[in-house]
Amino acid sequence: MGKKTLLFLLCLLSAATVWAAAAGDAADPLVSLSYLQGAFTSKVDGAVASRLDSQSGALSQGNAVPSGNAAPAVWAEVRLKRDDQLQAETGSGVLLLAGSGQVTYSAGAVVDVTTGAVVPSGGSLSANHRYLVAEDTTASFTVTSKTAVVDYQGGCTFYNSTAADYNAMAAALKAMHLFKGSFTGYGQGFDLEAAPTRLQALIMFIRVLGEEDAALAWSGTCPFSDVQPGSSGEKYVGYAYERGYTNGYSATQFRPSAPVNARQYTEFILRALGYSSAANTDLSDTLDRARSAGVLTEGEAAMFQDGSFLRADLVYISYYALEAQVSGTGRTLGERLMEQGVFTQWERDTAPPVVNWRM
Repeated sequence: MGKKTLLFLLCLLSAATVWAAAAGDAADPLVSLSYLQGAFTSKVDGAVASRLDSQSGALSQGNAVPSGNAAPAVWAEVRLKRDDQLQAETGSGVLLLAGSGQVTYSAGAVVDVTTGAVVPSGGSLSANHRYLVAEDTTASFTVTSKTAVVDYQGGCTFYNSTAADYNAMAAALKAMHLFKGSFTGYGQGFDLEAAPTRLQALIMFIRVLGEEDAALAWSGTCPFSDVQPGSSGEKYVGYAYERGYTNGYSATQFRPSAPVNARQYTEFILRALGYSSAANTDLSDTLDRARSAGVLTEGEAAMFQDGSFLRADLVYISYYALEAQVSGTGRTLGERLMEQGVFTQWERDTAPPVVNWRM
């Protein structure tokens, strides 16, 4: 099936001028949803694959962001950061798996195949909705969250922004055994778009201390009734409590699934660096103390004042904490972890590069 056939199929969606004059929605779609998700999609997929078979395409997998043009004949996954842009040609498909974004175009149309409605230029993308770029359309899909995971297919061009690259930081920490991600089946399991839990923050803290092996070998009694007995979580929590790293939420509860905020996690980092301890329960000045200790810059301390805190932020603080000095030692946290054998100089040197971005 050639280009002419593809364009003919796309014409079934109607001309761009018609779409611009009649804005459909999920309740009153311009095109039959069953047709879009069935026969139409199958035909377009076949046409796109046929056209791309004659081109030299580039597949993007994992954290590597394509440079310039990419035209995979099958769906490919990529992690992107704020203001990164995917410019998609006629017949291309885009699927937002995590994060947020918007689409803009000057002429033509972009169809939400999941609902059968046209997305207006400037409209927001919905997670797990498939978007199709219609005839005579060039659409720009732009990330509006700190990070995002996107599937794409067809002729696309990538334009990378200069925003903070939390994805690269997560990949670098993973290479140094400090960040392992979750069991999520996409985005390398990083889940940077989710809010971290108290248990996840505690585990990261113990890794930054270089004491994960000791925690997993712990066999004491955990005082908190809401931590699953026999789980690895019980080991981390019980070990941290026994070592005086955490007091829990109360005498009997740790609340492992509760969210953690910037002050709470930064306080953990200050304890790891020797600038605080679990005896300090007043976190009102934590970010200021982190700035004084060189863990955060003044701009970063201001950035974390708001209420939102994602796993991307946890990664950011952890990554740059490696450059901070451990209290009274004259060594950085990264140097101490290498001395403890948590990672080697080679692993640090060959970790995915991160462009220095600090406020």
